[in-house]
Amino acid sequence: MSNNPVTSLCNDTADIISFSSKSSLYLKPIARVHISVQLPQLKTSGKSISNWEVMEKLKSMAKPDKFMLLKVIKSALEFIRLEGETESKSSLPKLLAKLDGSTMKLSGYPEVLKIRAVEAKSMFPSRHDWDSFFRDAKNMNEMKAGERPDTIHITEVPCKWFAPSHSPSTSSSYKSATNKPSYDIIKEVFSQYGDIRCIDVPILDPYREEITVSSAASNAAGINTFKFGQDLVFDVYIQYKEYMCFVKCMEALRGMKLMHINQDGKAFTATIKVDFDKTKHLTDKSIKRREQETEKIKSLLLEKERKKQAEKEFEENKRKEIARKEREEKEEKARRKRERERKRKEKLDEMKRCEEERVLALNIAKEERKILVAQRKLESIRLLTELFDRVKKQKTEEEVLNREKELVLEQQRLAEEKIRHEQETKRRKLEEKRKEKEENARKEKELREKILLGLKEKEERRLAEEREALRRRISGKVRLKSAVVMSKYMDSRPSAR
Repeated sequence: MSNNPVTSLCNDTADIISFSSKSSLYLKPIARVHISVQLPQLKTSGKSISNWEVMEKLKSMAKPDKFMLLKVIKSALEFIRLEGETESKSSLPKLLAKLDGSTMKLSGYPEVLKIRAVEAKSMFPSRHDWDSFFRDAKNMNEMKAGERPDTIHITEVPCKWFAPSHSPSTSSSYKSATNKPSYDIIKEVFSQYGDIRCIDVPILDPYREEITVSSAASNAAGINTFKFGQDLVFDVYIQYKEYMCFVKCMEALRGMKLMHINQDGKAFTATIKVDFDKTKHLTDKSIKRREQETEKIKSLLLEKERKKQAEKEFEENKRKEIARKEREEKEEKARRKRERERKRKEKLDEMKRCEEERVLALNIAKEERKILVAQRKLESIRLLTELFDRVKKQKTEEEVLNREKELVLEQQRLAEEKIRHEQETKRRKLEEKRKEKEENARKEKELREKILLGLKEKEERRLAEEREALRRRISGKVRLKSAVVMSKYMDSRPSAR
C-alpha cells in the first residue's frame, strides 16, 4: 500500500491502457468480486462471528492470489457479504473457481460455512441510463448545454496526479509547492475524446466553500455543495461540445480505475467514481448563478475586510492616542522636573557668580600690574619682530623669484613634451592611413586582376565555342557536298551504258 490513503500500490501493469503518456496516467480494468458467506444459526447467546477471521480465511483460500482490497459491505445474522478486489482481471476466473461453492470452518463453530463468489457487476451508468434520464426529465431542455448528456462528473480523483508539481513533463521552474490540480493538465488529458466546452473544478474556486445554500436550492440552481479542507482528491465536471465525445469518454472510463506510474517506476491505482451530471451543473444559468454568488461573496468579504481594516485602524488610532497621552504625561513630568532643576541650578549659579565676581575683583588688580609689564615686553617684541620681518621679506622675495623661474621652465618642458606627443600621434595616424591605402590598393589590384582573368577566360571559352561551331558547320558542308557529287555520279552511270 502507498502512504496516500486514496491510492494503492499496484504490481501488475500487464492490462493497462494509456490515458495520458505525458502525465504518466493509465487506465486499468477493475477486477472486483462479491463474496457471500452463509452463517450458521447461533444457538448460544452473546456469541458472535469475527468478520476479521472470515476475511483472513478468505485471503488464505485465495492464495497465491492476493486481494488488494477486501471489506465487509453487509453483515446480518444469516450471512456476511464482502467485496474484494484483485490487481488483474485475468486472475479473476481462477479466484472465483477457488472460492465459489467452497466451504470454510471457523474456530469455535462445528458447522461448515458455505461460500458463494461472483464477479461484481459494474455500477457504471449505461448509455440507456443517461438517454432515458434526459428524455424523461421534465425540467431538462436538450437544446441547451448542461441539460443534455454532455457533462461527466468524476469524483475522488487524486489531486497530486493532475498537479503541475507532479507532472514529469513540467519544467522545474514551473513547478510549485502546491498539489492543487491544474485546469490545463485536466483539459489536455480529457480533450483526447473531443472538444471541451467547459471544465469546473470546485476545489480550485476559493469562494466555492463560502457558497452556502440548501440542498433543494442547490439542485434547483445547479449549485452543488462540496467537501472542502481535503487536498488529496478532487471533483471535476467536464462538458463536451458534442454528444459522441461525451459517449467516447464515458465508454473509455467504464469499469476502469486510474493508474499513475511515478518516476521511480512504481505504479499506484485510485478508484474513481464516474457519472453523468444530473444537476445541470454546467448550464449557462448555473454558471451565471455561481458567478453572481461569487461576486456577492467577494463583495461581502471585501466589506468584511474593510470593516476589519476600519476596526484595526480604530484600535491603532486608539492605541496611538493612549500612547500620545502617556507620552505627554511623561513629557510634562520631565518638563516640571527640568524646571525645578533649572531653578535650583540658577540659584547655585547666582551664588557661584557672586563668589567669582569677588575673586575677579581681586584678580583684576593683579592682572593690571601684569598687563603693564606685558605691554612693555610686547613693545620690545614688536620692535624685534619688525626687524626680523624686514629681513625675512627680502629673503622671501628672492625665493619667490627663483620659484617662478622654475615654474616657467617646467611649463616650457611640459609644452614641448605635449607638442612632441601630438606630433608622434599624427605621425602614427598618417602611417596607419598610408598602410590602409596601400592595403586597399593591393586588394583593388587583386580584385581587378581576378575580374580581368575571369573576363579573359570567358572570352577564350566563347572563342573556343565559336571555333568549334564553325568547325562543325564546315565539316557538315563537306559531307553534304560529297553526298551530292556521289549522287550525280550514280545518276550518270546508266546513261553511259
